[in-house]
Parts: sequence; C-alpha cells; structure tokens
Amino acid sequence: MALSKKTLETLIDLVENKLGCMEVFDREDARELARLEKARRELGEFRTAGASPGGEVVSMVRAAG
Repeated sequence: MALSKKTLETLIDLVENKLGCMEVFDREDARELARLEKARRELGEFRTAGASPGGEVVSMVRAAG
C-alpha cells in the first residue's frame, strides 16, 4: 500500500487534532488515547523512514506481529 506525502501529512494532522480534543474519563478513553498516540508515532516513522527520495509516495508495509 502506498500513500502520498500529502495524504500522510493529512492523516497525522487528523490524529493530532483528535488527540488535542480528547478528555480521558475512563479506561476506554485511555485505551483510545494510547491507540492514537501509537498511530501518530507510526505515521511519523513512515513519513521519515519510508519516504521516497522525491518525497512523493510512502510505502506502507505492515509487519507481522
């Protein structure tokens, strides 16, 4: 699966916006917050490590595990 750099940036922005609006009241909220933080880290890793030399397309390969 490949995403353009612009799409990847948009996804990161959406995750960061949701994180900024989150209020943790219970365990389910805490789990969602943790999932969003993990998603932000992973998207950031793809943005830096997976970018092609032209910066146009990022390959998204999911590791088994």
